[in-house]
Amino acid sequence: MNPTIHHHGARHGVTGSCHQLFVEGDNSFLIDCGLFQGTETAPDGRAGADRLDIDFPIAGIGALVLTHVHIDHCGRLPWLLAAGFKGPILCSEPSARLLPTVLADAFQVGVSRDRAMVERYLDMVEPRIRALPYGKWHTIYRSAGATCRIRLQRAGHILGSAYVECELSGAAWPDKRRVIFSGDLGAPHAPLLPAPRPPWQADVLVLETTYGDRQHEDRRNRRKRLQAVVERALEDGGTVIIPAFSIGRTQELLYEFEDILHTERQRPGKHADKWAGLKIFLDSPLAQRFTELYRALQPFWDAEARARVRAGRQPLSYDQLVAIDTHERHLANVQRLARSREPAIVIAASGMCAGGRVVNYLKAMLGDPRHDVLFVGYQARGTPGHAIQTYGPRGGYVELDGERIDIRAGVHSMSGYSAHADQADLTRFVTRMRHLPGEVRLVHGEDEVRAAFARHLGAATAGKVRIVA
Repeated sequence: MNPTIHHHGARHGVTGSCHQLFVEGDNSFLIDCGLFQGTETAPDGRAGADRLDIDFPIAGIGALVLTHVHIDHCGRLPWLLAAGFKGPILCSEPSARLLPTVLADAFQVGVSRDRAMVERYLDMVEPRIRALPYGKWHTIYRSAGATCRIRLQRAGHILGSAYVECELSGAAWPDKRRVIFSGDLGAPHAPLLPAPRPPWQADVLVLETTYGDRQHEDRRNRRKRLQAVVERALEDGGTVIIPAFSIGRTQELLYEFEDILHTERQRPGKHADKWAGLKIFLDSPLAQRFTELYRALQPFWDAEARARVRAGRQPLSYDQLVAIDTHERHLANVQRLARSREPAIVIAASGMCAGGRVVNYLKAMLGDPRHDVLFVGYQARGTPGHAIQTYGPRGGYVELDGERIDIRAGVHSMSGYSAHADQADLTRFVTRMRHLPGEVRLVHGEDEVRAAFARHLGAATAGKVRIVA
């Protein structure tokens, strides 16, 4: 008998992740409680972006386990607390360091910018955060009839990300049951992060499928393509605008650009002089704070990144990296780069172009063919980023702040920098278990993607696994 799992989000899309595992009677816990984004829907099929209230009973929910700190996995926490949740918030040690900054920003964007209210909110949340080490079991429920333990394992998605192993035992579960929630799985060869390793076994696996219908481009060669896009801008005297999430993707890009700059100094190419004078603008105060936290969390970096530090390099802090802090400096930088012929790279949030400082760069530069927009992450349907990515290569337009902008800038997409596993990675996560799971529930993917991956995984496991799409 498999345990009961209710999916309160990320069931028919890739945002709003929220899953409830029942242990004994009404006693349960949540894995993630994230915001819906774009036009993706809540479980009842209505548009989810404005559906913030917790519409399920919380009386028996004893804990919230966070797989990582992206907003589509933790952003509904204020509404969960408002509904009366009083349990602990369990996450990995790096996530525990990153979470207060994420929550403060989300509260300011979605609830109130009043400083006193933000501080009261954090004073309520921070004492509940419990940091768990990777790879060690932690009991979160025990009664006369049942016990539930969880164990976090590295997921390789962003720093601190984890997949969650849950073990149910006791009189209610005479045959122990192992349930695994993948969270968001990362791809091999991601900068800064060790690759995720498949678990030993699972009775039920709840698996993300964001890119379950496709293969990413060769990640070993992605840096060459990144360099090629930038070198076009070096020749055109334009700006490469990279919309990026403040946590995860931004730090990986900074890491990659440092390596390009280092290599051009050691083995100069034909653009070496231009690389030497190129400025990389990090125009996001939030991304700057996360980058500082990333630097403080070096013990959790992968071996390659730590070796660079030992060699005297600074992968996330170097001379050509320029942080734009104030709004006035931001506006001045937009105007200067739009009007001059100074080549530059700008990394700014939001990652799906739905708001934030990147919108001002896009409004000023999308109409000029000298400039380029480079997408390195998933663009949810209904977001401006998805519109630019879809219609930009066709000479289309996008609406930003109610203004129609014709797209003449170059538009590039690089799936090799995706923080998500692709079809092959997801398949290996299942098939390389020592014992195949009895059931795989596919979530966190668009309907047609989940259906495609279900067919693929069914063939890969020769029909030995029950697949619920």
